[in-house]
Amino acid sequence: MAHIVITEFMDEAAVARLARVHDTLYDPTLVDDPAALHGHLTAARALIVRNRTQVRETLLGMGPKLKVVGRLGVGLDNIDVGACKARSIKVIPATGANDLSVAEYVITTALMLLRGAYLRSAEVASGAWPRQSMMGRELAGKTIGLVGYGSIAREVAWRAHMMGMQIVAYDPYLMADHPGWQIARNVSLDAVLELSDVVSLHTPLTEATRRMINAEALASMKKDAILINAARGGIVDEAALAEALRAGKLGGAALDVFETEPLTAEAGEKFTGLANLVLTPHVAGVTRESNERVSHLIAEKVLEALGSKA
Repeated sequence: MAHIVITEFMDEAAVARLARVHDTLYDPTLVDDPAALHGHLTAARALIVRNRTQVRETLLGMGPKLKVVGRLGVGLDNIDVGACKARSIKVIPATGANDLSVAEYVITTALMLLRGAYLRSAEVASGAWPRQSMMGRELAGKTIGLVGYGSIAREVAWRAHMMGMQIVAYDPYLMADHPGWQIARNVSLDAVLELSDVVSLHTPLTEATRRMINAEALASMKKDAILINAARGGIVDEAALAEALRAGKLGGAALDVFETEPLTAEAGEKFTGLANLVLTPHVAGVTRESNERVSHLIAEKVLEALGSKA
């Protein structure tokens, strides 16, 4: 039986690194086959997951020998950290390894939605020549508001600053003397929503942040503002967002994360016909480069936790 079980996609060189030291089962289909996964956990000492595998009490009970859970990413809302701690199971996220990828995603989608033209290729291909209506907006001189000012948000802030944007941020947990505030104004959440041309969310999903961007919050934003959520599904009230976009009360939005993941056709129906919306399947932090960084970081940390080297 495998000592290391990997339930979602991982860089194959990192998998091979693990397999050189321990019996390793790499099967990205296990995330959708709980019964098979439970069977493989009997002898497992390490479990490696991304964001879809639900590491809860039932699953942990199937792995009596588990010593470590490696998370190929940073969010831990799919992992019961308390239950792991109670069982002396170490939880290791890939902190920092995909910051750059998410930051580039935020800047890219902000540029796309402000300019607008990139979403209308079909019109040009059809023979239309809508130059005047494709006159979009520049990023430089605009204000970007960051809800949460952790490491990813600070990567966004640095790039936005270099591109001539003004930066405001809300983070009640970041010390006032942190160096990141040198390029960002420390303001309230209400001020971020009211002042920003682009609002980017960078907060975990908690009871306090669940649907914090609701109809009231959206109404407080500028009519032509852009909203980007590459943090966690559930922070945005998706129905309220779709309604605001459809009514022309918001300039555009990009969602990489959703309340229901994978997004079903039924859950996605509310977004049908919205031209000023970019939807992506939780890939903001996943590039070829970041996948290698994340995978090798977790491989190294899992081996350390198991008392091994490779």
